[in-house]
Amino acid sequence: MANIFAHGEIIRHDAMARPTPTHLTRRESQIMDILHRRQRATVEEIRSELPDASTPSSVRKLLEIMIARGLLNREYDGPRFVYFPRAKPEEASRSALQHLIRTFFNNSPTSAMAALIDATEEPLSESEYKRLSALLKRVRDKGETR
Repeated sequence: MANIFAHGEIIRHDAMARPTPTHLTRRESQIMDILHRRQRATVEEIRSELPDASTPSSVRKLLEIMIARGLLNREYDGPRFVYFPRAKPEEASRSALQHLIRTFFNNSPTSAMAALIDATEEPLSESEYKRLSALLKRVRDKGETR
């Protein structure tokens, strides 16, 4: 049987548009967690990490929906597709943090930072303290120039 896909072909949905923040279903969120951690995965690799995994065709269909929504891309690699997140890890983490701060901390980065520092069992190291101090100073200085 002839291979109808070019080796290494990347299938992209509207590659120029930036993904917009979107709400994920529980299953979509699980898949995104797997793909952000692994960076790339086949349907079977994704299924092996999903709790109560669906059939391969169900997972494939959900991945197709996620591609259409601009969440994922896929690349043909040999006999199968490999899926990967469309957003860069930095963009995804920034978006997740913004959602977390909005949802649980009344849109207050200060409250979120205080909760993170309070939640740690170990005291801040000298280098962590200096880094946080420098970041806070930079934010304060930026605010004074407005």
